[in-house]
Amino acid sequence: MLKKHVPNYLLVWTDARKKFHLSHEQVQMAQELGLNPKKLGKLANHKQEPWKMPLPQFIEHLYRKQFGKNHPATVMSIEEKVELEHFKKLARRAKKQAASAKTQGGN
Repeated sequence: MLKKHVPNYLLVWTDARKKFHLSHEQVQMAQELGLNPKKLGKLANHKQEPWKMPLPQFIEHLYRKQFGKNHPATVMSIEEKVELEHFKKLARRAKKQAASAKTQGGN
């Protein structure tokens, strides 16, 4: 895999994944729920506040409650998302260049 530039809004999620020991699936669930990765620390203090669920289980609980299913249909890591977006961008660029060459060649 080529080293791709990860956008800042996704880089924050990779940091949160490492800091709170989340899986790729849990990160994707949190993104789909619209959680802010910078504020996960407020939810992850179950050791100080014992009535709170641990963060990974809390994310799974919220996802199950919101979407009615246990897991997303397809799980992609942040790195895979960046790579997929890169290939989509290259495909759009090639399509645009082909259309431009076709219109210039026809005149």
